[in-house]
Amino acid sequence: MIIILVFGFNTNAQILENYVEQAQNANPQIEALELKYKVASEKVNEANTLPNTEVGAGYFVSEPETRTGAQKAKLSIKQMMPWFGTITARENYSTSLADAAYVDIAIAKRKLALSVTQTYYKLYALKAKQKILQQNIDLLNTYEELALNAIEVNKASSVDVLRLQIRQNELMEKKDLLMGDELALETRFNNLLNNEVENNILVEDSLTIPDEEPILAIEDLKVHPELEKYDKLYASVKEAEELNQTENAPAIGFGIDYIAVEKRPEMNFTDNGKDIFMPMVSVSIPIFNNKYKSVTRQHEIQQQEIEAQKREMKNNLETTLKEAIQQRISARISYQTQFKNIEKAKDAEEILLKQYETDILDFQDVLDIQELQLKFQLHQIEAIKNYYLQTAIINYISN
Repeated sequence: MIIILVFGFNTNAQILENYVEQAQNANPQIEALELKYKVASEKVNEANTLPNTEVGAGYFVSEPETRTGAQKAKLSIKQMMPWFGTITARENYSTSLADAAYVDIAIAKRKLALSVTQTYYKLYALKAKQKILQQNIDLLNTYEELALNAIEVNKASSVDVLRLQIRQNELMEKKDLLMGDELALETRFNNLLNNEVENNILVEDSLTIPDEEPILAIEDLKVHPELEKYDKLYASVKEAEELNQTENAPAIGFGIDYIAVEKRPEMNFTDNGKDIFMPMVSVSIPIFNNKYKSVTRQHEIQQQEIEAQKREMKNNLETTLKEAIQQRISARISYQTQFKNIEKAKDAEEILLKQYETDILDFQDVLDIQELQLKFQLHQIEAIKNYYLQTAIINYISN
């Protein structure tokens, strides 16, 4: 039995893991985030560039005369060079943005796994409730045959049969409604898996809840992706400020001017018609730097905002985790209570049926006990569903 239980548990867990993996591999949102991350990564290469090289050419319409001849045309080339460390600062800033985009992928995968898991257990509950209702319908059929036989020996009336039939109709209605809910939920589940064709979803036949609350090893919430994202955003703002400081530094430009000179006719002297080459150095100084001071202040405010958002998110995660743990404990207690109530209802049912051997069977009591038993069974399934829904939330936050 231990081998069967372990094998069955591993098989059931593997079914859900396969669904989660399938959803993560085919989800359009995750695909879009991965493409966004690729774009952000490519921007690192974009940052490793110099400003455009400036090339200019001109022709003298009115030719200036010089000692060596008339100037005919001018060609200039100029290249501005950013201050030392500016390109590295740009690369670091682009890398920090890519890191933040990568964390978005991890968050999306976690949230998708949570949605798949919770939808999976909701489907289990709907299927399990339908199974319980069908069992109770079959039980009422047995009672109906018993009532028909009892009528022949004057131990029941036709009213009892009608009551049993009415009760069967009510349960059939509930089962049909649950079937409609199941179809709608299967559509949602297939959409999560990005299935183009509506496939039947395979779920566990039965689930139970452990008698004792599992030992919960909660990792430090600081490593949770939803908190790590704020760390990455904070780092990106820090790198943006480093870039702002380097852009506030002077920029140096190097260039050369070439001027074509025409020879003076009928004259012979040194450097007649010699072209002019003029190396040039330029410096761009941000004298009016209020812009950069304003950007620095903006970055300080953004960092404060990110820290506040992170504290708020951490508080929300801790609150959600504690609530999920408490609700999971409540679900386990409810499950155990319903289990005891079901046993008592079965004992009462057996007592009533034994009375039928010697006395008239009160089918109203039978219906009452059957209704109680059904209520306990449905509540037990609801407790199982809630237990695993809260477990999914706990795993999303703590793992």
